Amino acid sequence: MKKKVLFNKIKKEELEAGDHIYTWRHRYLYAHHGIYVDAGNVIHFTPTAGREIGTGTDADRFIFSSSSSLHSKSQCPTCGDRPRNNGVISSCLECFLSGGKLRCFKYGVSIRLFLAQVRGTCTTAPSDQPEDVLRRAEFLLSYGFGDYKLFKNNCEDFTIYCKTGYVILGKSVGRSGQVGGVVASVAALSCACAYSVMSPSLAPIGLGTYCISRYLTDIGVRKDAVKIAVQKIVSGDDLHY
Repeated sequence: MKKKVLFNKIKKEELEAGDHIYTWRHRYLYAHHGIYVDAGNVIHFTPTAGREIGTGTDADRFIFSSSSSLHSKSQCPTCGDRPRNNGVISSCLECFLSGGKLRCFKYGVSIRLFLAQVRGTCTTAPSDQPEDVLRRAEFLLSYGFGDYKLFKNNCEDFTIYCKTGYVILGKSVGRSGQVGGVVASVAALSCACAYSVMSPSLAPIGLGTYCISRYLTDIGVRKDAVKIAVQKIVSGDDLHY
């Protein structure tokens, strides 16, 4: 049971409408996130073909080419000719997973459990009711979620918004725990290197820096997180994110 909690494993038959699910890609390099709807359908946010996704480097092409849309050369009998890389899309669970293992993102976890988990798999923020989650996801399926941006507006940002209604205002990184983990890692590495020069015995301070930095980027504790109605997300009224 402890292993299941730490690694967020879940069986398909245990899924409930409104669950935040994800699957790892490229040997745990990053994860793809979405909202489970019902009857094996998932709403998720994908890069749009031909558009830059925020790095301005070859990483844009790599992320797009590694997405689920290109993993299946034959047409899925369930999804048919539905688009696979066109912003917010709906697909079957199998196309979403694209051969990966099913995981369930956790909400309202303790600080201790949050720090014990790997990046981008849980948050201390509570989830809204399933009906609110589904309403946001289905609305955004019809009206979109803006341009896909790797560090600011990615699939995890989309899914966390559907679950919580929170938007990050300003120019900082988005809601994504994966991006928060990267930011924390950079801070920890810089700190560890600096202290190692002064004294090798102080290098473990880098671990503490990582934990603190990662916690402070969590949507559950961020001061720049604001709850926004889904209609304003689409219209962009008073939003600068």
